[in-house]
Formats: sequence, C-alpha cells, structure tokens
Amino acid sequence: MQKLFHLTELLIIIVVFAYFLSSGCTKQVDNDKIAITTSSESAKEDFLKGRELFEKLRAQESLKLFENAITKDDKFAMAYYYHSLANPTNKGFFEDLDNALKNSEKISEGEKLFIQSLKAGVDGDQKKQEDILLKLVQLYPKDERAHFQIGQFYFGQQKFDLAVDHLKKCTELAPDFSNAYNMLGYSYRSLENYAEAEKAFKKYIELIPDDPNPYDSYAEMLSKQGRYEESITQYKKALKVNPGFFNSYMGISNNLIYMDKYEDAVENCNSSYDIAKNDGERRFALFTKTCAYIDAGKTDEALIEMQKQFDLAKKINDAGAMNGDLNAMGNILFEAGRFDEAKLKFLEALSVIEKSELAHEVKENNRRLNLYNLGRIALATGKIDEAKKLAEQFSIKSEKANSTFQIWLAHSLNGSIALAENDNKKAISEFGKSNLQNPQTFYNLALAYSKDGNTIEAKKFAYRCANFNALINMNQSFVRNKAKKMLQKLI
Repeated sequence: MQKLFHLTELLIIIVVFAYFLSSGCTKQVDNDKIAITTSSESAKEDFLKGRELFEKLRAQESLKLFENAITKDDKFAMAYYYHSLANPTNKGFFEDLDNALKNSEKISEGEKLFIQSLKAGVDGDQKKQEDILLKLVQLYPKDERAHFQIGQFYFGQQKFDLAVDHLKKCTELAPDFSNAYNMLGYSYRSLENYAEAEKAFKKYIELIPDDPNPYDSYAEMLSKQGRYEESITQYKKALKVNPGFFNSYMGISNNLIYMDKYEDAVENCNSSYDIAKNDGERRFALFTKTCAYIDAGKTDEALIEMQKQFDLAKKINDAGAMNGDLNAMGNILFEAGRFDEAKLKFLEALSVIEKSELAHEVKENNRRLNLYNLGRIALATGKIDEAKKLAEQFSIKSEKANSTFQIWLAHSLNGSIALAENDNKKAISEFGKSNLQNPQTFYNLALAYSKDGNTIEAKKFAYRCANFNALINMNQSFVRNKAKKMLQKLI
C-alpha cells in the first residue's frame, strides 16, 4: 500500500504521501545529504529506528519511537514532522505539524523544505509545494530521499512520467532503498505499464521479504488488474508476516466488494474492527464497510457507518475528521438524490471547520470546497444559473489558490453543467481536464460521449469506470455498478 493522508475523498485538503528524510545529526557529515538536527544522540537513535519502521509503512509501531525522541529533545522538529504523518487522527496531525513549524528556525535547510512542503500541501497550494520540492532536489541532487519526495508529489499530481524519472533516480542513488521501488510500482501501474510495475513490486519484495507492505502493494496491483483471488493470496502473505498489518485486512474486503461478495466484505470489516489498535484503524474498517454498503446500493446502512466514524471523531473533538465525515455523508446523500439533506450536511461540515482552531488556510480551502458542493446541489435541483455563478467563483478561487485538486473539481462541475445544457463536446472537454484517477470522471465521460452519439468512446470509458478497481474508494462505489449497467445498454 502507498501511504496516504486524507480527510475524505471529496474533502481534498491534500493527498499527502509519506515523506522521508536521510540520516544525520546536528552536524552535517555529508554535504550531499540532508542532515537531521537534534541536540540529543539518544533522541536521534530513537528517531532513526522510528523512521525505519515508518518507511516500511509500519506507522503505528513508529509512533512510540518518535514520542521517545520528542521526550529527549522537545525541539526536535523532524520527530514532530514524522509523528504527524504517523498520527492516527487528523487532530493529532495538525498539532504535530504546528510543533514542527514552531521548531524549524534552527534546523538544516533540507529539513525546513520538507516541513514547508507539507505545510503548502495542507494549505492546498500545490504550485508552492512544487517550487519548494524543486528547490530541495536542486540543493540536494544526490539525496535519494529528496528525489523520492518530489517523485511522490508528481505521483499525486498525476504526472506519472515525472514521478518515474525521480523514483528511478532514487534507485540509482540508493539501490537498496525499498520504498522507491514501491512507489515506482504504483507509478508504472498508473501508466498501465503492468509489466514494469510487477518488476518493481517484486524487487520491493526481494529487498524486504520479512515485511508485510511489499506483499500488500503487490496485492493492490493484482486487484487493479481484476486478479482478485491472487490479490487476496498476497494480502494473506502480508498478514502471515505481520498479523497486525491492518491495511491488508481492508485490502481483502476491497477485493470481496469487487467480487460482489458484500456480506463477506462486511463480515471481514467487523472482525477487523474488533482487533483494531486505535481509532485510525477503527475508522478505516468503518469506512471500508461504508464503501461496501454504497456499492451494494444500501444508502441508509452506509450513513450509519459514517455516523459511527463521526462519533469517534467528535469524542476527541477532531474537527478535521468531523468535517470529512460530514462531507462524506453529504456525498452519499447527494448520490442518493436526497439533495436537501446533502446540503445540510455540507453546510454543517463547513460550520465545524469555521468554529475550529485550524489554520486560516485550511478554512479557506473548505470555504472554496463549499462553493463546489453548493454548485452541485444547485445544478441537481434545476437551478442552472445559480450553479454557473457558484462554479465560476469556485474556479477563480481555486486557480488563485493554486489548488490542483480543486481545479480538477472545478472542471468536473463545469462539465456537469455543460452536460445538463446538452453541450456534450464542452462536457467532454471539461471532464477530460478533471481528475483522471477518479472513477466518476470516467463515468461522466461515458455519459457525455453517449449523449454525443459516440458509442465506441462511451463504452470505453464505461468499461474503465466499471473496472477501475480503486482501493477503498467511495467514488468508485458510487458509479461502479451504474457503469456496468450502462455497458449492458451500450452493447
């Protein structure tokens, strides 16, 4: 599995990948590498052990080591940084990031750039984030983790060729740096170059055969290809290596969903929930179960599971997670045609953020997203002029904020408006500029091509939607079976 941090799929504050840094201490012993600044050798030792676990995506195990490092050096910026990424709650993430920023004045330039990059991403400014990362690789061209960092950024931006370039450079600089092969596999997979993806994942397994994530990642690629039983076998291998590797339990449920074995998927989520080690894992099990219910067409059951997630977040006053859960509920209601209820959830989600102590930039990000949500509601209820005004505001603000993810959403909304006005060619153009790793985009393109009379292209995109095989993806659950029905009508 690739390491992702997100609040929800449509509440895209940012897709933050796991970031990694090379070793060192206060004194930089290798000018080609990025130093780690700490006043305590003992803290450094704990940090390096934690980082090693984190790089193997064993975040839960790494937390205690980062906490030990912080106890020994309470100004250890990079320990806070890593702890933020490993933190199982959104509330904890923001608290840790704030501490990393507060203690970044006297650290190395490379460390500052890592932290600034994360902050820019959270603020939704991907242009600034890219500029920071380009500066990072310019200053440290021989640091494999600098190339890994920007490679993952380009992966998130769907610039997969650039991601491959930097990740391959990373493997050249450090042939035994296992995570580079992991992300290289995902990048090739996204380019649909499955032969190279399989090579990368098998190299990943070869480098660290006693860790669970290589098998988990390979399993995800097999699922992507529709090789569900083989994928489950690999997930079970990961769990044999480490029975506590929670991601693989959810991967098994994901395959069961695509095999239309909904009851088995739900049962697996329930048993996994019972052994979850923290609220982060409990939420993951509940979210996976939510997707199973949506895919099965059981809206009310899906909403019940989302409410359970919201209750977990509310218990610790995690505003970011509460906001994400409410937005997810809004999306579920929207897709079920319950537009008035959806609008109330979207407004409640924004209210939670407005009342929180989260950064101004996070609030602005959510204010922009609210324009998108209200625009969708207006369009769905026949208020096209209102939808157009909201779409224009959202587009202008997203462009000004340099938010790639919201720019994609703006194109999607404009495409839906064009489709409603029977301007099919404009709809096709707009959807083609939106998120091309979102199964809903393929479904919308299939609709637009079908309305335009182009059955060949409509079938192509309906097929891609029905067989996109995303990992635990609510958007996939909304449209997968609709795309399958469309394909039957288009034959």
